Amino acid sequence: MTLADYLSLIEGAGMTVLISLSAIVLGVPLGLGLALLRWGRVPVAGHMAAVYVSIIRASPMVTLGLLIFFALPGIGLSLDPIPAGIATLTISTASFNAEIWRGALLAFPKDQIESAKAVGMTRGLWFRRIVLPQVTRTALPALVNEMTLLLKSSPAIAVLGVVEITRAAVRIGARTYEPLPPFAAALVIYTAVIALFVLAQRMVERRYGVATATR
Repeated sequence: MTLADYLSLIEGAGMTVLISLSAIVLGVPLGLGLALLRWGRVPVAGHMAAVYVSIIRASPMVTLGLLIFFALPGIGLSLDPIPAGIATLTISTASFNAEIWRGALLAFPKDQIESAKAVGMTRGLWFRRIVLPQVTRTALPALVNEMTLLLKSSPAIAVLGVVEITRAAVRIGARTYEPLPPFAAALVIYTAVIALFVLAQRMVERRYGVATATR
């Protein structure tokens, strides 16, 4: 492998991280919103959120990406490869994040909510000051696990023409007829990026006393 090949892999890694982080930033709060609709038993919207989560969780990411990239132009909504990739990962991870948040919300002690209501706290106030901090700490390990799974699933968006780590490795292997070195380098890069995610999780856990999930 030449220096240009390594630079190509690094560029692909940057694209992978950019798209994955964008999807995480959008998908985590979107998942929380979907979970709240179901947890709060909001009429109609709660049922729609449940249907959304069920369908998207069962949909292969490649199929979802192809649908967004090739089918949406038929209704006048055309996306470039990178926005389409971000949308694909966001829609997918939001459904899984929704179930993580919902599990944390269902496990939250209801007596704390009743106590907050008894002292006159509004819904928004008791949710922001009592519920959200605790469910965030409960959900954090599972959310980080989902983030790492999202990162490892990102090669699915290569079908949209996005040159991420795996696609860059494929191109190098096809050109040099030596697939092992670029894929080995890609594996090292993936491992390093995921290790950074896990390290960040450990730091947050130590700061806030979050219980670590078994891996």
